[in-house]
Amino acid sequence: MIDVRRSGDRYRGGEPGAGIETFHAFSFGPHYDPDNLRFGAVLACNEERLAPGAGFDEHPHSHTEIVTWVVEGELTHRDSTGHESTVGPGDVQHLSAAGGVRHVERNDGEGPLVFVQMWLSPLSPGGDPAYEVVHGIADSTPYAVPAAGALLHVRRLAAGERTAIPDAPFAYVHVVRGEVHVSGETLTPGDAARITAAEGLEAVANGKGAAELLVWEMTNGR
Repeated sequence: MIDVRRSGDRYRGGEPGAGIETFHAFSFGPHYDPDNLRFGAVLACNEERLAPGAGFDEHPHSHTEIVTWVVEGELTHRDSTGHESTVGPGDVQHLSAAGGVRHVERNDGEGPLVFVQMWLSPLSPGGDPAYEVVHGIADSTPYAVPAAGALLHVRRLAAGERTAIPDAPFAYVHVVRGEVHVSGETLTPGDAARITAAEGLEAVANGKGAAELLVWEMTNGR
C-alpha cells in the first residue's frame, strides 16, 4: 500500500519573525493530529529553513533517534555531551538522545540553511546519548540506525534513472530535489510516500532533471 503525502499539506511552524520556517510532515508540537503520529519508526520529518544567524537555542530530547540531512548551507551543532560540529550538504548527522541530551542548532553561516530532520522511535528506551557525523555519504552505503531498526538510503538520480525501493515492512520516501515517479504517483520536492509491505517497487527520476531522495527502510513501527 502506498500513501502519498503532499508538500503543501504539511503543517507550517517555526518562528518566521526569528528567521525560522518549518514544514512538519507529522503531528508535531501544537499541531496534534491523532491520525498522523508516526509511520514505521518515523515520528517526525521536518524541513527546516534558517536565515543567517537564526537557530534553536539549547533544548532537550530523550528516547529519540534524530537523523539530519543538510540540503543547503551549514548546520552548527553543539550538545550537552561536549560534541560540536558543522554539518554540510552530503553529510548525515545522527544524535541518539537515549536517556536524555540537550543540544543547540544554528545557522552561523552567511547564507540560508535548509535541512531535513527525521526523528525515529527507538526499539528500547534509555541508555547513554551518542553522536556521529558521516561526511560525504555515498549512495551505495546505507546509514544504519540499529537502535530504531532502520536503514537510511540516500539516492541521487540522474534524469531518467531508476532505483529500487527496498523490500521492507515499512518504507518512507521523502523527495529532497527533483521529480520522481513511484508506482504511478508523481512526487515533487517535499512530497513523501509511505509504503507498507514494499515489494518490487522502483523510483524513477523525471527524464528532464536529476532527483535526490531520502529512503527509510524499516522493520520497526506500526
